[in-house]
Amino acid sequence: MKKDIILAGVGGQGILTIATIIGDAAANADISLKQAEVHGMSQRGGDVQSNLRLSTETIYSDLIKQGEADLIISMEPMEALRYVPFLSEQGWVVTSSHPFKNIPNYPDDEALMNELNSLPNIKSLPIEDVAKDNNIPKCANIVLLGMAAKHLEIISSEQLRESIARVFAAKGENVVNMNLMAFDAGLNAVK
Repeated sequence: MKKDIILAGVGGQGILTIATIIGDAAANADISLKQAEVHGMSQRGGDVQSNLRLSTETIYSDLIKQGEADLIISMEPMEALRYVPFLSEQGWVVTSSHPFKNIPNYPDDEALMNELNSLPNIKSLPIEDVAKDNNIPKCANIVLLGMAAKHLEIISSEQLRESIARVFAAKGENVVNMNLMAFDAGLNAVK
C-alpha cells in the first residue's frame, strides 16, 4: 500500500507540524517515508509545501509527480488549488475553507470556493472557527489533520493520536490534550 500526500499552506500555519506528526506515525508503524519540503517560513506568509510519500514498499523518490497525489491537505483554500494538478483522479482535497489573504490580488472568496467545491472529492471546513469554538485557537492545523485522517488509510487515527502525544510530549500534558481534542474535533466534524 502507498499514499502520496501534498501538504500546503503558508508560513506559520503549522503545515510542517502536520508533516512531523504523520512522519512520526509512519516511522513508528514501520512504514517507509520520503519527504521533500519547500517553504518560505523565514517570512510569515510565504508558501509552505511538503511532499510526503508513505509506503509499505521501498520508495525511491521523494517527489510526487503530477496526477499522482492521493491526498492534498491544505491550511488555505488557494494553496489547495495550486496543487490540484498533482492530484490523481480518485484523490481527495482536505482544506480549510477560510482564506489567508497574504497577497494583494487574492482571488474572490466565492469564486475560489466554487472552484474548490467543483472538485469531485473535497472536504472543506472553517478549521479556525472549529478550533476557536473548542477553546483551542492555536490548534487549527491539528483540526485539519483530524479531517484528513480517514483518507490517510496507511496510518490509522489511533496511530496519529499516539504520534500527537509523542510530538507534543515535551510541551506538557495540557498541550498534548489540546491537540488531541483538536484532532478529534476534525475527525468528528466530517463524514
